[in-house]
Amino acid sequence: MAMEYGLPPRAEENRSIVRGRLAESAAGSGTRETFTVEWRGKPEHLEVIEMQVGDLYYNPATHRIRAQAGHDPEKSAALQADSWSTESQTYLGRLLQVVPHDPARTDPEFDELLTSLKDFGQTDPGLITHEGILVNGNTRRAALLKLHGPTYPMRVAVLPPSCDWRDIAAIELSLQLRKEHRRDYSYINRLLAVEELVEQGTPLAAIAATFRTTAARVRQDQWVLSLIRQLVKRSETSGERLSLVAFEEQAEKFRELHRAYEKQYSANPERADLLVENRLAAMLLGFAKTDVRFIDAAFRDTYLSKTLPAGIVTASATATATAQEGVAIPGLGRAVQGPSQAVSAAKALTDTVLHARVVIQAGSSAPAEVVTAAQDEVKRMHKAMDEAITDAGRDARITKRKQAAPARLADANRSIEQCVTDLVLSRSQRSLDEEAFDDAIVELRKRLEKLAIEARRTVGEPGDGLSWLLDATGKAR
Repeated sequence: MAMEYGLPPRAEENRSIVRGRLAESAAGSGTRETFTVEWRGKPEHLEVIEMQVGDLYYNPATHRIRAQAGHDPEKSAALQADSWSTESQTYLGRLLQVVPHDPARTDPEFDELLTSLKDFGQTDPGLITHEGILVNGNTRRAALLKLHGPTYPMRVAVLPPSCDWRDIAAIELSLQLRKEHRRDYSYINRLLAVEELVEQGTPLAAIAATFRTTAARVRQDQWVLSLIRQLVKRSETSGERLSLVAFEEQAEKFRELHRAYEKQYSANPERADLLVENRLAAMLLGFAKTDVRFIDAAFRDTYLSKTLPAGIVTASATATATAQEGVAIPGLGRAVQGPSQAVSAAKALTDTVLHARVVIQAGSSAPAEVVTAAQDEVKRMHKAMDEAITDAGRDARITKRKQAAPARLADANRSIEQCVTDLVLSRSQRSLDEEAFDDAIVELRKRLEKLAIEARRTVGEPGDGLSWLLDATGKAR
């Protein structure tokens, strides 16, 4: 079920104003402006009226700033306690203006909206309930307030009186995903919107249709959000933790991580967990997705263990020894074996990075020497990870070069197999161009002779395949 936020203080007053202006619009003889939305599965044409922006309320349930709302814990708590207070509404207004992954900075897209409204005015109407709650147009209201103040008239379409919070959530999503909308949800807010629909019991196929994607992509979003929530919980240290916003710019990395995890999990679940932890540490340290791709399940043992500073290695070893003691089952007085030594060590490193980032994020609220120590630790881990990724990348490129020639032959084999099929079909239809086919075989013989010469020069001890090629082309000597 959708969360209930109650009604704003001016609900009754706004209802009266809205009813009066809808009546005036219906009684007028001029052209009436309407706005079409999908209302409970059907198109609904809504009347457009004018309301002073100061009489309207930001929607506390908007998906656009769901993740950012927790950026300031104190204001977030006040928002949860009373979404309609002046303090909470001011906080929502500020969040609508900032960069999704950095709430301390104003979003350049908001500045562009200010310029557009100043130069051309409001082009599209917002959307409100009879109580004056904005279902669509929250950011425009913030911009109009900043430009013109609370008495400026804003054009808004009005939803039917029976609109409830579930309707509000559904309509906001459908409007957001229209092609003409210019500003998309941030990555984390999109994940939260998917989660909300799942919790409401919406089938995955319907969610996929809503977001114009696939059910597999929806399942991927669920997996990613679950992983991010685990990371937020694991990051907690000294009463502080990372917020969801800290992972805002990691969308592509998380998608690639899920694909790699799924592929590895089908072969070896434990190695899949190891791959995830190895990559998470690099992602949290800020490495690009092209670097993270070099990290696999064997990355720590093969490369990173050689470059990690001694202090971090010791901390990982301590955490590993603790994990090996087993996991207690509450109420049974028994324990089951915990994660493997390799997975525990990888998790310990990820947790070390998480805790360091929390301390750095705390900034002025933490002692200066603690922040400096965390920054130094991150720099050391970054350097170690960079060296390890460089080694892994070099080996990957060497392996790719080693596999290039066999891969080319594999492609050629598939083409020849298709050629056999085409010959069979052409025989039944008597459609083969025999001269062109013969010319192609001559060219093939020339290429095979070149291949045999270079292979003989490259390979020290020919195997059965190369021996056949040398004999068939007369290049055995």
